[in-house]
Amino acid sequence: MNLPCCQIYNGPIFDKKKLTMEMPFQKILFIPLTVLILTGCSKDFILSDEQEILFQYEYHNNAWGSQHSGYFIDKEGNVLIYNNPEEWNFPDNDLMIYQEQLLENLSKCTISDKRIPQTELEKFARHIPYISSSKVSAVRNIGADMGSFSFICFKFDETFNVYKGYLIKMEGDNNCENLNFFSKKVVSWMKGINHDFSLR
Repeated sequence: MNLPCCQIYNGPIFDKKKLTMEMPFQKILFIPLTVLILTGCSKDFILSDEQEILFQYEYHNNAWGSQHSGYFIDKEGNVLIYNNPEEWNFPDNDLMIYQEQLLENLSKCTISDKRIPQTELEKFARHIPYISSSKVSAVRNIGADMGSFSFICFKFDETFNVYKGYLIKMEGDNNCENLNFFSKKVVSWMKGINHDFSLR
């Protein structure tokens, strides 16, 4: 049935006066919603300017003599490797280590020829805030004498001069992993770097 033209504009949804009154409110509402969408979908990429170290890979095994090797990645993209260093400063059970202790460890590392491009490094460093706020799965024992392979990221606390490590994944005798979506990507990336040095 064809309706008269005048009836097409009847009803509150097409009321010109109502539209005129609602438009300012809609504009006001649109602005904060837009800001919320732009800022709420991702966490700010905020790491301390004083932070030197971003990531660490470490292999440790005492089953057949002491085996201890790994690497650090600093904020410049340098990869610093170590292999059975003496008088090493290990973090506590919460993966916390004082800046001075970490710097001592770095002095026992060798700067490799590999350098991570800044864009690539920033891409993965942006995942640190997400990983640091996520839970880690329960530890599962799956073997013995394999040692442990740990993938760790860091945040630096300027107030206490402490680096806080966050476990991304642990493999070997005991397995567990960070449950954040980005964890698998970071681990895959770090394994690729490790492959270049053939570290255990």
